[in-house]
Amino acid sequence: MFTGIIEEIGKIEKITPIAGGITLKLKAEKILEDIRVNDSVCIDGVCLTVIKLDKNSFWADAVGATLDKTTFNKVKEDTLVNLERSVRLSDRLGGHLVQGHVNGIGTITEIQKLGENYSVKVVIPEELERYLIKEGSIAINGISLTIADLDKNEISISVIPHTWQNTNFKDKKLNDKVNIEIDILAKYVEKLLTKVNNSSNKNITENWLKEIGY
Repeated sequence: MFTGIIEEIGKIEKITPIAGGITLKLKAEKILEDIRVNDSVCIDGVCLTVIKLDKNSFWADAVGATLDKTTFNKVKEDTLVNLERSVRLSDRLGGHLVQGHVNGIGTITEIQKLGENYSVKVVIPEELERYLIKEGSIAINGISLTIADLDKNEISISVIPHTWQNTNFKDKKLNDKVNIEIDILAKYVEKLLTKVNNSSNKNITENWLKEIGY
C-alpha cells in the first residue's frame, strides 16, 4: 500500500527480456536507504517487487497483466519514473490510499501553465468514468491528485510547483500515456450499491450492513 506522495524520481537504466515479461534495472538514491529484496516499490504507479539491489540500483520484474495494463508495455531505457516505498502503518497518509494496481492507461490532452501552477487534462478509459467525481482522488503515474473538474471521461487536475518539480510530470508532453489508478473506495461503494440493488431489501440499514460484514 502506498500514499501517492512521490519520494524521488528514478531512471530505468536497463531492460532485459525474460520469459513472459521484462526485468527492469532502476537507478535510485533515497529509497535505497532502507529497502530490501522482496519489498514492494511503486514505480510510476505500478507496484513491483524488488528482486535484487545494490547501493545505486534495484531490479524488479514486470510480467503478464502488468505489461498488458500499464505503460510498461512500451517502456524504454533512460525513462524517468516516480518512486515511492510502501507505507508503514505508523506513517502519515499524506495523499490517499494507493495500491499500485493500475486500472488503465490515460492520455494527456492538455498542459497549461496557470501562474505558478499547472493545469493538466487527461482522458481516462471510458470504462473507468463511473468512478470519477469532482474533488475525488486519483493516482496518475503513482501521484496522488485531486480531480479539479471533469467532462465525461476527461479530467482536469491542478499540479502545484512542488509536485511538478519532484515528479516526472515536468517531462510529460501532449499525447503521452500515463498509468491510472482510481480511488479504491469508489470500487467498494460500487460493490455495496450493487448488492443493495440486487437485494429484495433496497434500503441500506444497520442490520443489512452487519449481514454483509460491515
